[in-house]
Amino acid sequence: MAQVTVGGRLHFGFQNLSLAHERLYGGLGVALSSPTVSVEATPADEVRCDDPCAREYASRATDLLSVPGADVRVHRTLPRHVGLGSGTQLALAVFATVAHAYGDDPAVREHAPALDRAGRSGIGVSTFERGGFVVDAGHPTERFTTARPARGDWSVPPVVARHDVPDDWRFVLVLPDAEPGRSGDDEDASMRSVVERADPTIAEDVSSILLRRLLPAIADGDPDRFGSAVAEIGRRNGAWYADEQGGVYRPPVGELVTAMESSPSVFGAGQSSWGPAVYGVTTRTLADGAVEAARNALDSAGVAGDVLLTSPRNAGASVNGKRQE
Repeated sequence: MAQVTVGGRLHFGFQNLSLAHERLYGGLGVALSSPTVSVEATPADEVRCDDPCAREYASRATDLLSVPGADVRVHRTLPRHVGLGSGTQLALAVFATVAHAYGDDPAVREHAPALDRAGRSGIGVSTFERGGFVVDAGHPTERFTTARPARGDWSVPPVVARHDVPDDWRFVLVLPDAEPGRSGDDEDASMRSVVERADPTIAEDVSSILLRRLLPAIADGDPDRFGSAVAEIGRRNGAWYADEQGGVYRPPVGELVTAMESSPSVFGAGQSSWGPAVYGVTTRTLADGAVEAARNALDSAGVAGDVLLTSPRNAGASVNGKRQE
């Protein structure tokens, strides 16, 4: 028997969505310690799993690993399609668990494309492997244009920067009761539309913020500058998505972000991926104030939802309770 557990991730945005530049996408994100997905597997003569999504990934895993089957049980799952990476983390957790159950090295980076993962952002794979704050290089624009190649016909984008996140940093998460973020065919259609119209000058602005503000902030362990930088990159990304999601942020995220950023306990706030998850950057000593600000933001927007406080994760997924470095 093997068990793999991994936390979600925040996706702060992309470096470029314009066909005018050599590299497309290029994600930025950070690994979270919670909420988590946890999957257990034992070898079997066929695939057995009560969770339909996990069963599909388990079937692909057995094919890729050339094993007869697996009995897969999902103990915990991430909230689906809210911006925390539920699809990628479940797919990789299932694949890795089946591989470990058979005593194999899962090599998730090699097999992720065949699981239909990392066709745009590589952040989910990279945070699954090693955690931390990650920037990936994106894909060659000439191969991706407005549509991804056929499933499996790409490589996971290489990591161009990775940093451990200081242990005393915290992220407050707001999960409003709203429609799930886009996924599957809907997400593909929206991304094609965004890429076709994307203003290339926004990528230049994002690059400047990344190089001159964000990377120095994470290297120095400065949560104030880090928070303001990721929030600004999120706003620039929102300009690309505005026509598709109804504004720089999808409703009701804009109201939540504005309210949270007015709090001295929150260094920066934004939308993770397609949302509706909202994040706020804070620290252990300011966490209570950040949580209060998040709850007040929901109240002022007249929206129900959950508020979670989580810490960064600077290691890969755990296998049988042991962290993978």
